Amino acid sequence: MAEIDEESHVCDAAVTLAFSVLGKRWNGMIVSSLGGGPSTFVALRRGVAGISDTVLSDRLAGLAEAGLVARTVDAGPPVTVSYALTDSGRGLLPILDQLGTWASANLEIRAR
Repeated sequence: MAEIDEESHVCDAAVTLAFSVLGKRWNGMIVSSLGGGPSTFVALRRGVAGISDTVLSDRLAGLAEAGLVARTVDAGPPVTVSYALTDSGRGLLPILDQLGTWASANLEIRAR
């Protein structure tokens, strides 16, 4: 049997920072949805099933503040707003793809 190290193991600060953003419910799904290219608010709401308008708006603002999503307003007419991943946001796509592959192989997906 392997010996257990009783010392405290502190989570890496960068991992803690990443999960402070990506650990919020819906954020990973929003980033993944934007991986297909820029999107409007309505299209994002359709692409992220179950999210409310208020929560989507809040999460998009937080992702923009974190530098992962850019918001663009086209004066129109009509006025349109689109959301797209920044370079930093696009850098997450391979990681989210790997996470999805891992989840498919290691987590039992239960029907709801």
